[in-house]
Amino acid sequence: MVRINLLPHREEKRRLRKKAFAALMVLAALVGVGIVLLVGGYNARAIAVQEQRNSVLRTSIAALDAKIARIATLKQEIEALKARQQAVEDLQGDRNQPVYLLDELARQTPDGVYLKSFKQEGQKVNVNGYAQSQERVSELLRNLSSGSPWLERPDLIEVKAGAIGQPRNQRNVVEFSLAVAIKRPRDKDDHRDSPDNEGGKHPAAKAP
Repeated sequence: MVRINLLPHREEKRRLRKKAFAALMVLAALVGVGIVLLVGGYNARAIAVQEQRNSVLRTSIAALDAKIARIATLKQEIEALKARQQAVEDLQGDRNQPVYLLDELARQTPDGVYLKSFKQEGQKVNVNGYAQSQERVSELLRNLSSGSPWLERPDLIEVKAGAIGQPRNQRNVVEFSLAVAIKRPRDKDDHRDSPDNEGGKHPAAKAP
């Protein structure tokens, strides 16, 4: 006896395939959501770790900035102390400057030159005097320029003809005015230690 299936088997197969496709779609969606959640969690953890590192770095940078500020303040205080110490040393050294000045002027003044007056203003000394000739004035300038450990940079301000003595015994002379700088002890020591001074030796002063 032959059996004939009259049920709509094709429609049943199509319906089963639709269910399988829907199930696959749901599974794929669930897998996709899981992957998104995993990646998002990993990224969130990585961001949290980086933020923690950034926070540590910011704290360290702030601490370093505070140390740098303290170091800068200490440097300023040290420089101020050095300046005050140098000022005290300069004051102590300047007390002996008149002695050095008189001694050097006596040493460096050649024969035929008479110093009439001098005036010190700070580290500058204005000198007025008479000389037998302009050559004597030039010799004085050379002595002050290269022969003195305490005086430097002489500058001739004025030179003119003059006369000294009573009307019957007047003598023609050269009247001059010059300015010269006087060194502080520390400047003198720095010049002595300089390599251009041949081992720190000063040229010998010319005897008057």
